[in-house]
Amino acid sequence: MNSSEIRATDVLANERTLLAYMRTALAFVAFGFVVARFALFERELTVVTHPAFPHAHASTPFGIATALAGAAVGVYGALRYIITDTALRRGRTSAMPPWAAGVVGGVTAAIGILVAVDLSAFR
Repeated sequence: MNSSEIRATDVLANERTLLAYMRTALAFVAFGFVVARFALFERELTVVTHPAFPHAHASTPFGIATALAGAAVGVYGALRYIITDTALRRGRTSAMPPWAAGVVGGVTAAIGILVAVDLSAFR
């Protein structure tokens, strides 16, 4: 077997990676939907019960941003699949660029921090 032949394990690993990107993208979209809907639930609850909740209303923009981040993850996963598939067909490999890992880590950390800050407002 020469180095330009595609191995089934490599192609299948690339497909599993694409599916992992898609699951992550759908999780981001679903999480964004839940967060945005929580803002609507909170508004309805305040109308009915008149509690003294702080009204930051960050949930809707944060939910929308999280859903959009999910869409971006899906697009990036599809692009990574195409780039890796093309490289495999040429007998090469294609690693993820380091900047992409930094962006993913930064976005994940930002989401975690925003959720923690928003939740701390309800103490």
